[in-house]
Amino acid sequence: MKTDFKTLKDLHEYYAVHNNCGLKESATPPSSGILFIGEAPGRNEDLQGRPFVGAAGKFLDELLQSIGYTREEVYVSNVVKYRPPDNREPKDEEKDACRIWLNAELLFVKPRVIVPLGRHALGRFIQGASITASHGQSFEHPTGIPIFAMYHPAAALYNPNLKEDMRKDFKELKKFLKGLPKATKNILKKKEEIDEILKL
Repeated sequence: MKTDFKTLKDLHEYYAVHNNCGLKESATPPSSGILFIGEAPGRNEDLQGRPFVGAAGKFLDELLQSIGYTREEVYVSNVVKYRPPDNREPKDEEKDACRIWLNAELLFVKPRVIVPLGRHALGRFIQGASITASHGQSFEHPTGIPIFAMYHPAAALYNPNLKEDMRKDFKELKKFLKGLPKATKNILKKKEEIDEILKL
């Protein structure tokens, strides 16, 4: 049994993945199988302990409603789980430190599609990709999970020109989703595949 944890957070991150509890198989993931991943919590998210609850969250809700979804039907998370000081961008070591936590979420949600919001999230799944060149386009992760790139809603709040781009990209996402199977492939279900995804 692993016991050399430095923090309680490290313990939870490890055992979220490395456990044999059968209840994991019957836990209920979001109904749509759509996983949105942002950068890191902001001030409001940090205070409330939930992702995307500020102005960017309201815009995300508006975009979801425009394609017929509610927040409750999708799963929303972040690459980094804690707020960087002064809202600075997360460092590579911070993203790496939260990697196993995000992988545990992937294993639980078994997404039909991953929608990275912004360049930090996109870089987590498609290395070297530019969000400016990639937004509104689909890619395939090495696990076989489709990736659909999007600007971060917060970027559209600072640059109003991106708002229309995001609305168009969500319409493209809606078309893309229609072409996907309703149920996710069980590509992340088997225990023997956990080590493989943790490398990514």
